[in-house]
Amino acid sequence: MNGPLPSSPPPPPDPLPALARRLRALPPSLGPVRLVAVDGHAGSGKTTFGGRLAAELGGAPVLRLDDLATHEELFGWTGRLAEAVLAPLARGESARYLAYDWVARRFAEERELAPAPVVLVEGVGAGRRALRPHLACLMWMELPYEHSWERGQLRDGPGLAEFWDGWKRAEREHFAADPSRPYAELLILQGEEGYEVLPGPSEIL
Repeated sequence: MNGPLPSSPPPPPDPLPALARRLRALPPSLGPVRLVAVDGHAGSGKTTFGGRLAAELGGAPVLRLDDLATHEELFGWTGRLAEAVLAPLARGESARYLAYDWVARRFAEERELAPAPVVLVEGVGAGRRALRPHLACLMWMELPYEHSWERGQLRDGPGLAEFWDGWKRAEREHFAADPSRPYAELLILQGEEGYEVLPGPSEIL
């Protein structure tokens, strides 16, 4: 007689609840706010992960750096970020800023970011030198740029091929001059069954 089929191992536990508790326990880094950055190459899954983490944090506000960048200034948003977002949050006030419309090529919709206990900022360059002093934690999406860019281009389709050519050059130049990964406290790996959270380079050193 055949015996019972071996049962498959249970899926690993979801690390996001523990990560959310860890972030809430950090000391504030910007006025009353714990500003947490999610950085990584374009296409590495920052937006999806940031949304999942924000939900685990009970609906934490999320700033998408794509709202502050423009076609002409892919990484030239530091001044807008400091004036419209960092300064009011440091005072415990809501930040209000205009989000860039990538189709109309202009700043259009006004958005608000409340000074919640944890505020997420996600986007390429979220861990840049000018922003790190204001961060409670920097996380890096651990996916090589080749795979990240491939995913991003499949997502966006052939109509944005020319934009991606320019983006790749700009991203290489940015991270060559101002790398984020070496300063990350946590590395985020996305697998078939969820995420894995590992110590980052700054935790190991």
